[in-house]
Amino acid sequence: MRCPFCRVDNDRVIDSRASQDGSAIRRRRECLSCQRRYTTYERPEEATIKVIKKDGSRAPFSREKIQRGLERACWKRPVSSRQLEQTVTAIENDVFQSFESEIESRELGILVMEHLRDLDQVAFVRFASVYRQFNDVQDFFEEMRPMLDGLSRKPPR
Repeated sequence: MRCPFCRVDNDRVIDSRASQDGSAIRRRRECLSCQRRYTTYERPEEATIKVIKKDGSRAPFSREKIQRGLERACWKRPVSSRQLEQTVTAIENDVFQSFESEIESRELGILVMEHLRDLDQVAFVRFASVYRQFNDVQDFFEEMRPMLDGLSRKPPR
């Protein structure tokens, strides 16, 4: 591991433990050259899952793309970065547990929307409006109907 400060490849591990969500190993390191400390995260290498796009092409599953999409949907919403990270991890875990080697982008989008619906309803609507490419207000309303029906059944506060 190269030190991010002096770029020397000579360090020692001071502490190792599982990350809070359990998906990685957190290592605290000290550079033996400049004596500065830094943290690294190690994730096990998973079998590569390919995402089958609408045009039939295939691309590797990207945790970072999921995270960027969620960040855009949750922009200026009361969703913490920790909640976003937990949601991305949950989506990634679902993908690796449920699919062997490939997942269609449509199925991945539905999976993301299911997680977003539980996280923040406004973010869900934002994501759905881009993902579903609504043509008019009627399409938008049809997507919202199950959520609105659920709200009408809840007792008032």
